[in-house]
Amino acid sequence: MCGRFTLTASPEEVQALFGLLALESFPPRYNIAPTQPITIVVAGPPREPGSNLPDRQAVLVRWGLIPSWVKNPKDLPLLINARSETAAEKAAFRAAMRHRRALVPASGFYEWKRVGKTSTPYFIRPKGGGLVAFGGLMETYAEPGGSEIDTGAILTTAANADIAAIHDRMPVVIKPQDYARWLDCRTREPRDVADLMQPVEPGFFEAIPISDKVNKVANTGPDIQEPVSAERAQEPAARPAAERKAKKADAQLKLF
Repeated sequence: MCGRFTLTASPEEVQALFGLLALESFPPRYNIAPTQPITIVVAGPPREPGSNLPDRQAVLVRWGLIPSWVKNPKDLPLLINARSETAAEKAAFRAAMRHRRALVPASGFYEWKRVGKTSTPYFIRPKGGGLVAFGGLMETYAEPGGSEIDTGAILTTAANADIAAIHDRMPVVIKPQDYARWLDCRTREPRDVADLMQPVEPGFFEAIPISDKVNKVANTGPDIQEPVSAERAQEPAARPAAERKAKKADAQLKLF
């Protein structure tokens, strides 16, 4: 699964990688948690013939997808992840997989290795640093009062050989050469992009043991990514709250 991630690249770096015409400024975020706002990239409206404008746009969504048919979101589990193997058939994700595939810019994600009662957090990032795009889904939910909220989820797949020792799942990684095909929901159905939802090749990510500071959503500084010694990494740590609904008190803004 992917229950926490980070985006510390500058808006200019994100704009350049994804070919965006414009992107509002945002600060580095070191501990993004469920229900918080996240930036995703979606296909823009069709371009006029001969136009050189980018056909992608950035959207701010709530991390936690709410299907359009839900009557009361409080009765729904927090859908921060979608299993890529079944998303095209599941009622909660089927429409988004067909019509609203997205890219989620990230600088890395966090995962916890469970051994007995001990959970060791790891910061997992592209080897050497840099930006990565997770496969994502978007859904717009209309509240009973008439207002609308954009929501999203991150697709996951089986862990590759590097990550499997930590957790059996990992985010789907979409490479730059595949952005256009992934986002093309007008002519490409889920079966046409199924080959992109595979574990990324070994060696793409590096896993760095860190302290349990990341477990608390209130800890949002760069210090949570500092490596710790092997001995320190084995110290007992509380399981993070990412697998439960996020708490109301939060250091970062929420959309819902």
